[in-house]
Amino acid sequence: MGAVALLAVLGLANLAALGDQAAVRHQLAVLMGGVVLFVVLSRWRTAGLRWLGWGCYALSVLLLVAVDVGGMSVRGAQRWIALGPLSMQPSELAKLGLLLALALVLGSERSWPRRLTTALLVAALPIGLVLLQPDLSTALLLSAVTATMLVLGRVPFKVLVPCLVLAALALPYAVQLLHPYQQERLHVFLSGSTDADGPGWAIRQMHIALAWGGLTGGADHPLHRLVGLYLPDRHTDLAFASLVEQFGILAGASAVLAAAVLVWRVVGISRRTRNRPAGLAAAGFAALVGVEVAVSVAGNLGLVPTAGVPFPLLSYGGTAAAVHIAALGLVLALGADGETHRLWVRGRPDATRPRLLRTAAVAATGLLVAMVGFAWQLQSAQGSQLREAALDQMLRCTRVPAARGEITDRHGTPLALDVRRHRVGVVPALVRPADVPTLAALTARPETGLRRQLHRHRASRDLTVASLPVAAGRRVRAAVLPGVFVVPEARRRYPAADVLGPVLGWTGVATPVEMERWPDLALGAIAGRAGLEQVYDPVLRGTDGRQCVYVTPAGTPMAMGPYTPPRRGQTLRLTVDLGLQRELTRSLDAVLRSRPGQPLGDLGGAVLLDPRNGQVLATASRPAYDNRIFGPPVDGAALAREARRAGSPMLDHVTQVAAPPGSTFKLVVAAASMRDGTVPPDRVLPGGGSWTLGDHAFGNWMSLPAQDLPDAISWSNNVYFYQLAWAMGPEPMISTARSLGVGRPTGIDLPGEVGGYLGTPASVARDGGTWFPGSTVILGIGQGYLTVTPLQDALWTAGIATGAVVTPHLGLAYGEGRDRSALRWPRPRRLPYADRLGPVREGMALAATAGTASILRALPVRAGAKTGSAQDPSAPNGAPDSWFTAAAPLDRPRVVATSFVRGGGHGVSTSGAVVLPVLQYFFAHEEDILRTGPPARRP
Repeated sequence: MGAVALLAVLGLANLAALGDQAAVRHQLAVLMGGVVLFVVLSRWRTAGLRWLGWGCYALSVLLLVAVDVGGMSVRGAQRWIALGPLSMQPSELAKLGLLLALALVLGSERSWPRRLTTALLVAALPIGLVLLQPDLSTALLLSAVTATMLVLGRVPFKVLVPCLVLAALALPYAVQLLHPYQQERLHVFLSGSTDADGPGWAIRQMHIALAWGGLTGGADHPLHRLVGLYLPDRHTDLAFASLVEQFGILAGASAVLAAAVLVWRVVGISRRTRNRPAGLAAAGFAALVGVEVAVSVAGNLGLVPTAGVPFPLLSYGGTAAAVHIAALGLVLALGADGETHRLWVRGRPDATRPRLLRTAAVAATGLLVAMVGFAWQLQSAQGSQLREAALDQMLRCTRVPAARGEITDRHGTPLALDVRRHRVGVVPALVRPADVPTLAALTARPETGLRRQLHRHRASRDLTVASLPVAAGRRVRAAVLPGVFVVPEARRRYPAADVLGPVLGWTGVATPVEMERWPDLALGAIAGRAGLEQVYDPVLRGTDGRQCVYVTPAGTPMAMGPYTPPRRGQTLRLTVDLGLQRELTRSLDAVLRSRPGQPLGDLGGAVLLDPRNGQVLATASRPAYDNRIFGPPVDGAALAREARRAGSPMLDHVTQVAAPPGSTFKLVVAAASMRDGTVPPDRVLPGGGSWTLGDHAFGNWMSLPAQDLPDAISWSNNVYFYQLAWAMGPEPMISTARSLGVGRPTGIDLPGEVGGYLGTPASVARDGGTWFPGSTVILGIGQGYLTVTPLQDALWTAGIATGAVVTPHLGLAYGEGRDRSALRWPRPRRLPYADRLGPVREGMALAATAGTASILRALPVRAGAKTGSAQDPSAPNGAPDSWFTAAAPLDRPRVVATSFVRGGGHGVSTSGAVVLPVLQYFFAHEEDILRTGPPARRP
């Protein structure tokens, strides 16, 4: 009785710890009813076992039929029947009825074939009715009781073993008869899955419950009761796991020990009964309790599929508890009656005792001890991980976006930065009504409106109620209101407006393109969508934080969870000097607005770079968009206007617009001549106003005298370069152009760079065109199958001026202070013909002093330059494109400047007017521009 009392007390304690007082009262009433039945049956005598057994069997069958006809359906199974205000589960009574009926049949004096046949027929009826409910676990348990009773009833093994073998062979076919949910349970168990979206979730929760309880239970943890809500069927089938979760492994071991004591006590009674049927009834009850406990504990440990077998007396269940207590009273009565009439027992005692009962009891006890050891090992080996998993699964977190890092010029002047604010968020279910007036005052919200918002979004786990300046947000945080949290938020700002629009780019909600490029992006995250914001997004983006809330399995918030602050992105320092950038932009804007004597171009691009290392010091694209139109929120009207605006303001005209380079390409042709050696640079070629090939005359921009290579460069003599190109043929010009970066992207750290076009006789033929002899001739003056970007033009200018090709770049370093790291770029690539380029540089110097680019005489240093005008069918006004490229000081160049204006007319008149003032500005402030310290004040 002590073991039964301990199990009942532990079961009530589990229900009380779960906070279900109604279940405690119900179970207590059932236990008291069971005690009444216990008292009644404890006075029973062996002589009355026959009619009691068959009566119980008949009653259970009738009730099972009643369930199938009009029983109560719960969770898809029809297993209960209502008896007035009460309900019961007849299958629990069927366990006792079948056990007693089998004891009477197998304990009779009939031959074993008759006993076996009758026993199988008696068992088939209740098992079949239970399967119809459907209740597979109880049907299997009844089958196990039947098989156990056949063994205990001394049916010959020569018959039982073949039957067991046949049953084992039929199992794979029997699986096909299972319901889908039952097959899924079996699959989950065999696969070891703990997927939260399937039945494996229950296995995971059982292991978490066993680990959470530790040695003496986890009730001291503030989230203990919330953890318990995640264990399904914690009142019934998984009561053992719930008991360990509430009171620890010691309580679980006590329950198993009590069950083992009960089994051994009944085994002892079965050996002292008056006759075989009474002994088999007692032994059958011991076997029933042992099987139920073993299967229930194994299921709670995940060692067998969750079969829905409750732990006797520990699990919540009225019918099962009452039946087990009543059955124990009957067993005690049979034992007492046997003691009273011990001398009346006829025959050999061993012949009347159930077979292998003590052996089975020893095996069951060993199995239960091993399972308790498994639970202890689970706690020891995986306890910390499972306890962490218990907390993690209760968390529902919202992302707290990290502030993006600043983008600065080479001196640290901000070009793109986040304006910090504080967002006040709440979990409405956790906000106390008394705190609403305080919250309303702190956020400057009307109290009634705030209450209405909280009520409307009661289920929200992250409701924004205000966006405040940082100081106001700190005051809200200092109030420490339950359910209220304050997190940083930021909005991107571009102080330079459109001065660096296409270069800096813009940010926005990540699209599938960004999600594929950066798989770690969260859904809805802000990412760089264009320009440097896109290229350096991983550096600038930072690491998001999160605000978490503990919720029930249904998602109801219960308590505030941990807050992980976001980590701001790193600062990106550019090679650009903002003062120089503004000067270049002003110069380009000026020639696009008005240039006396020249047509007005529709767009332009200009770039200054350091030819020694490829650092881009300034890059201007006009017209350009203002980054601020992309918000947030996006200014849709302004964006539509930019899309309709002439001059393609959404493009970077330095890297994304390619056009014929005109005479600036003569530097490349001259370099090809020096590399090829076909025409010596001092050879004077005939001049004039045109040059004829066959029946076609190719014109000059003015009639010029016979000249050598330097003079021809200085005066941009088309006739000279026609003859030079025809003498070399296309291959030397094309190969030299390729070596100087023509026909492919330069590799600058900007997205969407175009490579221009450098046609060859073969590529033109592949595209369906024809490379005429004249194609070679006009290639000599930068026309024909050739387009380049202003950056490519600047790149070959730098290569010819220094003898090495650099990789242009805008990124200088990232990080702050001592943690700043320089970005690494390829070293300059020395040209194999660099030592033969002297005459080309001489021609550039002559152009800047006495030739077409002589405006550069105004510079304080000796420069070299080349002008260009190119016929461009894409120019809306039909005028030629204006080009100008220069390097200075020419003996050791420190800056290269290139300008392009589509439809701008003469190179020197338009683009030259862009380059000259910006170079003057550069040399006036060179030391301040090139250093990377804080900016100096400039006039």
